[in-house]
Parts: sequence; C-alpha cells; structure tokens
Amino acid sequence: MTTAEEQQFLDGLDKKLWNAADKLRSTLDAAQYKHVVLGLIFLKYVSDAFGIRREELEAQFRDKEHDYFLDPADCDKPDDYEAEITSELEERDYYTEENVFWVPVLARWDTLKNNAKLSQGTTVTLVDATEYKFSTVGRLIDDALEAIEKVNPKLKGVLNRRYTQLRIDQSKLGELIDLISTVPFHHASLNAKDILGHVYEYFLGQFALAEGKKGGQFYTPKAIVTLIVEMLEPFHGRVYDPAMGSGGFFVQSEQFIQNRQGRVNDVSIYGQEYNHTTWQLAAMNMVIRGIDFNFGKEPANTFTNDQHPDLRADYIMANPPFNMKEWDVGVKEHDPRWDGFDTPPSNNANFAWLMHMLYHLAPDGSQGLLLANGSMSSNTNSEGAIRRALIEKDLVECMVALPGQLFTNTQIPACIWFLTKNKRERTDAAGRKLRARKGEILFIDARNLGYMKDRVLRDFKP
Repeated sequence: MTTAEEQQFLDGLDKKLWNAADKLRSTLDAAQYKHVVLGLIFLKYVSDAFGIRREELEAQFRDKEHDYFLDPADCDKPDDYEAEITSELEERDYYTEENVFWVPVLARWDTLKNNAKLSQGTTVTLVDATEYKFSTVGRLIDDALEAIEKVNPKLKGVLNRRYTQLRIDQSKLGELIDLISTVPFHHASLNAKDILGHVYEYFLGQFALAEGKKGGQFYTPKAIVTLIVEMLEPFHGRVYDPAMGSGGFFVQSEQFIQNRQGRVNDVSIYGQEYNHTTWQLAAMNMVIRGIDFNFGKEPANTFTNDQHPDLRADYIMANPPFNMKEWDVGVKEHDPRWDGFDTPPSNNANFAWLMHMLYHLAPDGSQGLLLANGSMSSNTNSEGAIRRALIEKDLVECMVALPGQLFTNTQIPACIWFLTKNKRERTDAAGRKLRARKGEILFIDARNLGYMKDRVLRDFKP
C-alpha cells in the first residue's frame, strides 16, 4: 500500500506526463500518440534505472569493503585509475546480474536529450567515441530503440519503432523529450519499477478514455480486473488470458500476490492477442515489471491460431470482445474445444470464448470472464443449449451481475461468469480447505454497487 506522500508524488507525476501527451494530441490521434509517449517513457525509465545501477557500481568500485573494490594502488597514475573505473562501468554483466537492462550509449537518455535539436546531417561523437550522423528526431529515437533491443533479447519485437514514420513536426518530439527529461523515476521509498508500472497503468486508462470505443480493445477498467482477480485468487500455477489486451489481469495478479506476501515466481503467465501493437503494449507491460511471460510466437487470432494448444491453466481470466460476429471463419467444423457441447453460433462469439477457456482449464482450475448480459438469457441458435449443458455438467460456480457505466467503450450491461471443473471438497493452491459445492451456484447482484467517480464512469471502492 502506498503512503499519502507516495500517492501525492505519483499523482503529480501523472499530471506532468499527461501534459507531455497533450503536446502531441493536436497532431496525432490517441491510438498513435499512446505508443509515442509510452515508448519514450520506457526509454527514460530504462536509462534512469541503468544510471542508478551505474552510480551504485561506481561507489562499490571505490569502497574498500566491497567485493568489487578497485585498488588505486594497482594503477600507475590517478588518470589510469579513473579510466579503469570508466571501463568497468561499461561491463554489461554488472547490470544484467541485477536484472537491469543494459543500455547502449546511443539509447541513453542524455544522448537523446543532447542531440534531439541538431541540424539535419550533423555528425556527433558519442561518449563511447562512436560517430552518429543525425537526420531527424524520429530516426534518432528509432535507432535508440533498435540499439537497446539488439542487446536485450527480452525486448525483441516488444518496442514500437515507428517514430520515423510519424507525420508530425519533429520539433514536437524534441519538446516531448525535454518534458519527459524532467520526470524522475526515482523516489526515497518507491522503486523505479513501481513508479513506471503506476505511470503505465495510468496512461493506459487515460488513453482508453481518449480513444472511446476503441480504447476498450486494449484496456479493462481496473475495478473489474481487481474484482475477478480477488475472487479467483491466483496464488500458484499457470495464469492464462486468451484476449489479453494490454495485460491488465497479469499485472493485477502480480499485485495480488505481492500484497499477500506471496512469491510472484510461483505463477506462470500465458497470453494471446490478435492486434500487433496491443500485443507490444502487453509485452512491454510485463517487461517493465520484470514478469516472465509467454505470449506465443506472434500476435494471432485465438480461434484460428491458438498459440498455446496444449496449455491447461489453473486460472483463466479474460475480457473478450462482446458479441463478436463471424468469429468462426477458418475454424474447423469439429473443433475439439466444443466437444460435449453444441457449436457456438457464428453471429456471436460469447460462448466460443467461454468454451475456449474451459477447454484450456486444468482439472482443478477456475476461470472468470466478462460477457454481455445477453449471455445469461439468449436462446439464439445454440446458446440456450450450451448454457443448459454448462449447468447440467455443474461447471458454473458463480454469476455476478455488474452495474452500468463501468466501461469507457460500451454501455452494454455486463456480467462475470466464474466456472470450475471441480466442486468437490479439496485443498486449493493457496492451501485453503474448500467445501463440497456440488450442484451449487452463487448469484451476486452488484448492479447497485459502486460510485460515480465522474459524470461518465462508475467505479468500485478500493
């Protein structure tokens, strides 16, 4: 839990960064400037984290009591000693041993800040003695991202290197770099990852508001994510989201575990996302928090190109697109995911999502997914028969009817389905004794809960 002082610091940071985004709002739509701003914030973060580690190392090299101490007596002259320290500070292993990204000179924030306003064609000598010919700010940023991606395998394919292609005044990018330069990713009691994680989540929410309906494609309101995570309690095992967006369920799962003094490494993350840029947002969301993940080989359609065909997950959570039509183009006629059920109708993917998740659920697993309220009553085509089969097979554990105005992108009334394959008496992954629940379904009417946090959106109290 953050203190009042920490929250004040984070709120001030949010405001400053959103002002940074405003500098591009007049020239780019929200879908584009989301990536522009987040990419630069990420660069600033990795550079700051690298700089903090660099300062620690220099102090250790000069500390007689430390294992990394470099003895001046081993050098002939003071200048040789300083050169030795400078050389050691460029050894990559010192950074990777502490899970700090190695940042090449070209990608360091000072390089961006000091060279973003050069004249086109200017050649500069960087601190590592390499020469760089400047063309545009966009090219400089893309080259920096490429440089950091090359030496950090975890970042391969994650960073959005499209700044050169942006059709905007390059001086705007220079101004944005100046503003982000004033943002500190260090604090007396908050670590850099926590600060960046907060900023990233805040921005995703703000961008979702700015994009309106399209924003819901990558962002699920925190109130709903938290509710599903708190009810499933993913302490240990495999966590899967087949429509992961920007990865909000994974982030909240990590926070849930940390808040209860659990071990984040006890959970394995699996996800899938069709949209390439949203896939990148999710991957970056994991990387900045140091969460290991498996999002498959590539962004892909969950129904036609399942990236985790053999996965049996202990916890599955999702907010798939509501009422998606023509989802089954390219899906086999006798797909094993529908075994024992009628085939979901072509004009609505709601039960296709539910059954895809059920297929990937481990024998003792639990799943929660958000669907439109129509999923509870529709008898169109095979939906009524599928729902009846779910009840008869005793797979439904709980239904939650949600209040309206929780979403930035739709006013369609929604509910949460919780399913499990095992209602027998047992001990779960968290060590809790579960009573037998055979034939029982819990119904929760939450339609009148929550409060209006502004004129448009409702939220649940923390």
